[in-house]
Amino acid sequence: MRLTHLADYAVVILTAAAARPGDDRLSASALAADTGLPLPTTQKVLGKLGSAGLLTATRGIGGGFAFNRDPQAITLADIIEAVEGPIAMTQCSGSDEVSDCALDSRCKLKPHMNIVSRTVREALAGVTLEQLASERRMEDA
Repeated sequence: MRLTHLADYAVVILTAAAARPGDDRLSASALAADTGLPLPTTQKVLGKLGSAGLLTATRGIGGGFAFNRDPQAITLADIIEAVEGPIAMTQCSGSDEVSDCALDSRCKLKPHMNIVSRTVREALAGVTLEQLASERRMEDA
């Protein structure tokens, strides 16, 4: 399993945000500078995270982004799904729809792939944003 760049960037951005001291609003430009990501990419990712309900956005002076939930309550699975959608190990995982896979109509494994996807999601859900931020704080110290 490999994350897309946007999912990877979402984890990087939120880890940097959660590692920051205080409850200040987070600006896209500060997070871009902190992570080394281009500002347009950071803005795009923050927008996706906001749309998924992980962040709230406030416009104007003193505006920016803030966590909608405590980083202890946000998991790696939440972040990935905010950017990628539901976690599925294969195209046909968890779907009763016909896929473009050449084996779709006769695949014996398809009915069971949701078990694999669910297990991977549970593993990712076992890692909190606070755990990732804590590791980053130790590295920065």
